[in-house]
Amino acid sequence: MTIATQDFAEPVFAAQSAFRAIMDATARPGSLQPIKGVHDAPKPLTGEAATIALALFDHDTPIWLDDGLAAAPDVAAWLRFQASATVVLEPKFAAFALVSDPVRLPPFVWFDRGSAEYPDRSTTIILQVASLKQGETLVLTGPGIRETQPFRVSPLPADMPDRIAANRSLFPRGVDLLFAAPGLIAAIPRSVRLK
Repeated sequence: MTIATQDFAEPVFAAQSAFRAIMDATARPGSLQPIKGVHDAPKPLTGEAATIALALFDHDTPIWLDDGLAAAPDVAAWLRFQASATVVLEPKFAAFALVSDPVRLPPFVWFDRGSAEYPDRSTTIILQVASLKQGETLVLTGPGIRETQPFRVSPLPADMPDRIAANRSLFPRGVDLLFAAPGLIAAIPRSVRLK
């Protein structure tokens, strides 16, 4: 594979648009935000997850890839070239984790959940999902949500509600979750509770 240049037609505008979508998703947990996926991302990395990577990763960003992404050497090469990101082998050392198979998402304890002194140094997990309009409905509440926010996503591990509840109990520590589906992203930050 020849590594292409960034697939943003207008790089500055596209990067700002992607960053805004990520910030809106995080500020309004469970809301669906449109995002344009890049076209040159090597499979199995999706265009939407690649767009998140281009907006958030840089040379100071250690990233971890799940087995599906790590098995495709073009993915790590593309992320190194496009975002200058460093790939780490242990999820606990990652600022960001890319997960292509959400059903096999490792336990959150494998990731950096921050410390009392530096809760912001926890891992943000980016999950590639098939849909943000199908699947079990989770009812979210917390900062950024007026009362409650129904949230559907597929696929997920069967114990995801328990994981989210346990993650919230650590607040202000805990991991943050970003979901990348075709044309859409959403977020469940560590501050969110399930109702």
